This record gives sequence, C-alpha cells and structure tokens, in this order.
Amino acid sequence: MSNPSVPVGTLPDLGVVPDSMFAQVVRTERMGDPRNAFVVEEMPVPEPGPRDVLIAVMAAGINFNNVWAAKGVPIDVIKVRQKGGDSRDFHVGGSDASGIVWAVGESVTKVSIGDEVVVHHGVWDENDPWILAGKDPMTAPSSKIWGYETNDGSFAQFCLAAEHQVMPKAPRLTWEEAAAATLVGTTAYRMLHGWSGNTVGEGDIVLVWGGSGGLGTQAIQLVTLAGAKAIAVVSSAERGRYCQDIGAIGYLDRKQFSHWGVPPHWADTDAQREWTAGARAFGKALWDVVGERRNPSIVFEHPGEDTIPTSIFVCDSGGMVVICAGTTGYTAVVDLRYHWMRQKRLQGSHGTNDEQAYAYNQLVVDGKIDPCLGQVAEFDDIGDVHHDMDLGQLSPGNTAVLIGAPEPGLGRTS
Repeated sequence: MSNPSVPVGTLPDLGVVPDSMFAQVVRTERMGDPRNAFVVEEMPVPEPGPRDVLIAVMAAGINFNNVWAAKGVPIDVIKVRQKGGDSRDFHVGGSDASGIVWAVGESVTKVSIGDEVVVHHGVWDENDPWILAGKDPMTAPSSKIWGYETNDGSFAQFCLAAEHQVMPKAPRLTWEEAAAATLVGTTAYRMLHGWSGNTVGEGDIVLVWGGSGGLGTQAIQLVTLAGAKAIAVVSSAERGRYCQDIGAIGYLDRKQFSHWGVPPHWADTDAQREWTAGARAFGKALWDVVGERRNPSIVFEHPGEDTIPTSIFVCDSGGMVVICAGTTGYTAVVDLRYHWMRQKRLQGSHGTNDEQAYAYNQLVVDGKIDPCLGQVAEFDDIGDVHHDMDLGQLSPGNTAVLIGAPEPGLGRTS
C-alpha cells in the first residue's frame, strides 16, 4: 500500500513515512543565482540505514554553505559526490534542522519515534581508521558537512541524519528558533574552545567579524559566557547596537575604513605605508573600544580575503586568528613579518565534533545561549533568502524557514 506525499506545512500520522516528499532541489544545470538554482521537486523519502534517523523537518536554518552549493562555487557538490561513487544527480541541502523523529534504523538506541530534536552538521565514517585511533572525528579524512557535502539535508519535508548528530530540542524554543543556529553555534564553539593553547578565557579580548550575523551572534554570547570581552565588526551603527544588546562591549564599523582586500606587495613602500596606516587606524579604534592598548587574543574570522591581513596585524602576540570560511574570497595574504616575529597562530576550523556540539546544545537547552532568530521565511522562499544572504541583505541574527510547521510560534513545550 502506497503512502502519498502530504502538503508542506502538514505532517502524516506519526511514524507513517510517505513514499515521496517535497524538497528544494539544486541540480548542476541550474547552478548560479540561488533564486534559480533552488526548485521545488517531489522526491523519494530517503530510507534510514542501521544507524540513521529519519526526521520530519519542522523548520530549517539558512547558512552560507548552501549559497556556495547553489552557485557551484568553489565546488560543484553534486559532481564531487559522483566522483566518490554517489550516482545521484541532485543536491538536497540544508545543514540545520529542528523536527520530530519519524523513523529509525535498526541499530539506533539513543532516540525514539516522536522525539523532538535538532541536528548538528558534523558527519563521518565511524570506522575511519583516524577515528578508531582516537583522533578528532572532524579532522578525519571521512568527515563532511551534513547538508552541504552530503545529500538528504533539511530543505525537504524529511531529512536523514546519523544517530550521533541528533540532539534534544530545547523545549523553550519554537521550531524556527531551534532550527536557526546549531550550525553556526557549534562552529563558533569549536573555534573558541577547540584549539588548545588559544581557547577563550576570562578577560580575553576577542574581535568578532560579522558580529551581527549568524556566526557572530553566537560567538559574542560564547565569549561573554567565558568571561571574555567581545568587540564586533559590523557594517552599521544599527548592527553594532544589536551586538551590544547581546553582550559585545562595543563595535567597529568597517565602512569607516578603506584598506580592505589583498594588501600591496611589501616591496611597494608607498603603497605599504598607506595600507599600514589604515590597519593601524583600525587597531587604534579597537583600543578606543577596549579602553586601553590591548590587542585581541583571539580574532574570530570568516570573511577571509578582505580581512585576514588586518586580523593578523591586530592580533596580539601569541594570539590566534581562527577562521572557518572565506565569504569575501579565498586568496588571503599574510604579512609573515607580523606572523612569525610575534608568534601568532592562523588556525583553520571546520564544523564540529560530537563533544563540542553537545556542549553547545546544552547551553541552548539551559537558556544560556539565544539563537538570535532575526528572520523567518517560507519553504518556497529558500532560493530568495540564500540570494539575500549572498548579498548581505538578511536581517541581523539567524534565518530559518518553516517546512513542517504551518506557522511561526509553534513548538514550545515549556
């Protein structure tokens, strides 16, 4: 007996899995403008393997990784998967989900049908020799970002996740609030707490690029919880005040400076002098916010190409610039004189492991971290919101789209 699909915004009876579902699908021939790349299609519901969990998606979070997926830059995720042996010619993305456990694989023991959950985005092969040797799963050769490097993500009525990714939803949050921030929050947690020798601590100064965005809002709160002082870099006074409202001690408006981008060659003395003057002015403005001549012990980076030179310049001696993306580009130039002489660390950080994800999620469950939901959209708007994200036109905070939830404000149970 077949089980037909149900309309978006509704659910079948608990545990009844339809044969098909509606999903926002990217295909190689449509890659480019996200508004055209994402198209609603009726697709088969994925079947859980022994350690997998099928989740009815109530809401999904929007992240920059699926801007990249839609544009096919820097990689075509479909072709990469096909080279690895996956014959499917489509991408169902989405790396944040809140929802209800709808079916489980035969070896799943930690969750049950009907549980309300969220999903973290770190996935790997549990039999990877790297992991069996006790090393960090997120640095394993098999590690991937769920809903970007993998298929069956949250931009569909049902998503498929490994059991270890599935975590309890905070009862105090709506579906859209719960879906909004897990990727950016767990990523920020790893960046700030995951790199021994340069973890955030009491009294530290932390410079947070994009403070009013998804990553930045979570970083500011994590910095404040650690007893450190966050300074946000933003694009307007309005966004700066938003950051102060969630814990930043102050902000810098990047539009007040003009030295961004790849700096001139070190041998071009006049151009170097001009660039250095701009970087020093930025550093002076940072000191003014701090109230003393103290440089950040951690610079929380994700713009990349436009900002890395300045980040390395202003970072304190022995400090760390930690980066998880390159939203302005990937050709980041570092003046090695400041890097080696002052013994600074440029640390890449990617994704999350289970320990970090569970720690972050517990802070959310305990009410110590707010997801900072700024915008809620509909399932049909997924292409539009990715387009707006690419142009930096979303509201401050995080963005979520409703899928199984018929309207905003549902899902609170406490």
